[in-house]
Amino acid sequence: MKSSRIKWLHRLSIGDRIDTLRDRSFLDPESARLLARGEALLPQQVADRMIENVIGVFGLPFGIAPNFVVNEKDYLVPMVVEEPSIVAGASSAAKLVRDNDGFKATSMDPILIGQVQIVGIDNPDKAVQALSAEQSELLALANSLHPRLVERGGGARAVEYFKYRLPDGGWTVVLHLLVDTRDAMGANIVNTMCEGLTSRVEEICSGNVILRILSNLADKSLVTATASINMSSLATEDYSAEFVRDGIVLANDVSITDPYRAATHNKGIMNGVDAVALATGNDWRAIEAGAHAFACRSGAYRSLTSWAVSQNGDLQGTLTIPLKVGIVGGALTSNPGARAGLQITGVESAKELGELMAAVGLAQNFAALRALVSTGIQHGHMRLHARSVAAAVDVPASKFDSVVETMIESGDIKMWKAEELTDDSADFIDETAATGRAAGKVILLGEHAAVYDRKVLALPIHDAVMVQVLKRDGGVSLSIPGWKIQDQWETGSDIPGGVAAVISLIMAELDVADGGFDIRARSRIPIGMGLGSSAAFAVAAIRAFDTLLGTGMTDTCVDQLAFRCEELTHGTPSGVDNNLAVYGQPVLFSKGNSTRTCPLPLGETPPLIIASSGVRGSTRDMVAGVRERYEKSEVLYKTIFDEIDEISEAGATALREEDYELLGSLMNVCHGLLNAIEVSTPQLETMIRIARDAGASGAKLTGAGGGGSIVALCPSNEDAVAAALSGAGYEIIRLESRKE
Repeated sequence: MKSSRIKWLHRLSIGDRIDTLRDRSFLDPESARLLARGEALLPQQVADRMIENVIGVFGLPFGIAPNFVVNEKDYLVPMVVEEPSIVAGASSAAKLVRDNDGFKATSMDPILIGQVQIVGIDNPDKAVQALSAEQSELLALANSLHPRLVERGGGARAVEYFKYRLPDGGWTVVLHLLVDTRDAMGANIVNTMCEGLTSRVEEICSGNVILRILSNLADKSLVTATASINMSSLATEDYSAEFVRDGIVLANDVSITDPYRAATHNKGIMNGVDAVALATGNDWRAIEAGAHAFACRSGAYRSLTSWAVSQNGDLQGTLTIPLKVGIVGGALTSNPGARAGLQITGVESAKELGELMAAVGLAQNFAALRALVSTGIQHGHMRLHARSVAAAVDVPASKFDSVVETMIESGDIKMWKAEELTDDSADFIDETAATGRAAGKVILLGEHAAVYDRKVLALPIHDAVMVQVLKRDGGVSLSIPGWKIQDQWETGSDIPGGVAAVISLIMAELDVADGGFDIRARSRIPIGMGLGSSAAFAVAAIRAFDTLLGTGMTDTCVDQLAFRCEELTHGTPSGVDNNLAVYGQPVLFSKGNSTRTCPLPLGETPPLIIASSGVRGSTRDMVAGVRERYEKSEVLYKTIFDEIDEISEAGATALREEDYELLGSLMNVCHGLLNAIEVSTPQLETMIRIARDAGASGAKLTGAGGGGSIVALCPSNEDAVAAALSGAGYEIIRLESRKE
């Protein structure tokens, strides 16, 4: 078995390095001879056939990074790059990870997306239906154009359809042809297939095809690499292991929230990935384009990696990146340097090469962050943490530095402190303000069925929303910085979540509709993400007004008023959100029969990870949509809701008994039923797959769907699941550990 651990490689001469690789069977004698003589360069006559107007061949350093172990296999990594320290940094990081069981990597099938864009369509839905009806024919036609690819186990696998409004108001339908290109990069294959479909596609949908070409956003070919580094490996002569570990985590946090930092952060990742792509003859420009597009899939440009502290205190890193690479094809066979590079890797498939490249990207990222933390942060991780917190709450540039300095001086480096310092009028919030708090909610089982009097299993997110109220001379001021509501008061719909209407209802019910109040709220859950933000705000506001006015409302009265607020916001709520907001207890809830609503005392807080998609879902719209489909297929939907009801009951028992394997299975089945009633989305499905692939025993959407959030049950691996989801760009929320 070949070992990539080559001691003192950097001290050897070029000739001795080549001889060492040959002696260890990383190079065959012919490739070693070409490299030793400098003949592995691309010949000018070959270059002249590759591009136009050739006048020579441009050289770049061709280096080797030793020490890599990926999925228990040793690799020497070829890297073509001109920037110093990249090869050394990757090698050093690989040695550290090697001593901690090496990198682990997984990848999807090597799917490349071809796009056929159709215009001149009056009715896009009709066009999609027509194309869907002929999907088998289209796949057969595509595969007939590359029979040898099919013989090798590849070929066109599926067709997807998308419709978009163009700037002129017209419609375009885009057909996605998903092609497994096996070990080829596949650009020419996919382009040929797309062009071959053109005439038939135009016949089927009576439109005009204007574009037929691959997409470089290869998000059907994602690769994930992970590394776990023991604390004892992180200490340096000048810095403690804790300092280095926490600094890396915090530096990554900055890159998740600050796009300017994220660009540099991701450039460091691509230093490694691109260097391997060049050394193996792959299209590094396509890889770059796909990676950066993937980095902003959430709507904001973010880090491709995630670094977190595992339960045992070790540092754990994850990189997920789209990588569609090849080990066969024209450019690879014609370039002797690329052939040598592939030979050095020893990979046997494009899938294996992609996994190695992802591991190199993660190693390069670790090396860069470790150097930044140990030599580039002059005032310690407190300042880095303060900047991360300030960026996370969107502190404006004009106040950014002062907010950071004030947080450091106060010792309160917290999101609420940054929000308070950003809010010019927040200085009135003090201990004299009337305060109300309420819980959010995460539904484990029973969404939508709860509206039809079936049971729902839900847990509280404690202290999710805090509202403070003070009297003022006249008028109302409303500020919720975390929800982008700042010093507003309008009863119209332009304030998110119906917040102003809820306040108006509460003030009317408490007979203070004409009063003057300053209302400020802090929330640790996002609005419109299926986590009970509207109910939590209503309950916290009711309690704050109750305290201010001294009305002495019971929890039952608070619950009843909060339900009316929920009706105002959502139309036909089940009542579970306000129940959790008021009582803050795990519950098996039944809308139609209060005697069937049972609080669930738990021995421990279950190991759950909540992840928000960043796409707001409308509970009112989703409930209305289910209602419409229910009325069309009542028998079917009653059967589904009865099944969900039984799952919720079984889940409550499993939760009490801490049988997380069974509970996870029930969550997976429940999600399948929710998908069947059409409340999931492609993005939620992606998040669920990420969570399950990272080790979640169960994962499903939570709340009304149509966007929003997912919940994952993660016994013994919360950190891994959180890292995978965070690394994919999603906001993570954990339940506070407490006995119920």
